[in-house]
Amino acid sequence: MSENLPPKTCSIDRMITQLEDVKLVMEGKKTATRRNGRYADPGEIMELGGKRYKVTNVYRQLIGELTDADAEREGYQDVETYKQYILSMHPGMPWMPQMPMWVHEFEEERHD
Repeated sequence: MSENLPPKTCSIDRMITQLEDVKLVMEGKKTATRRNGRYADPGEIMELGGKRYKVTNVYRQLIGELTDADAEREGYQDVETYKQYILSMHPGMPWMPQMPMWVHEFEEERHD
């Protein structure tokens, strides 16, 4: 998307830090992550486990707009499974459909 993005609120090295999420990325099962702030710009490189991943898209989405296909890109089978994972990491956090999130999509950088 070509929208003008506001300044980042955190650095790309803090975008994916949970070991379970790192494992999903390394296995190719996770190709997107949602955060409450903007952690990367399109084209920026994230390094995990000796591999490089290029951010391909960054955009806003309301958590209530999340689809099962979005949850699959997060590495989970459906929205409910993803929701339970997120809530287990943030006890007491409400799941508010109107809550905006930043979506960061990425792919493994390949050198052919």
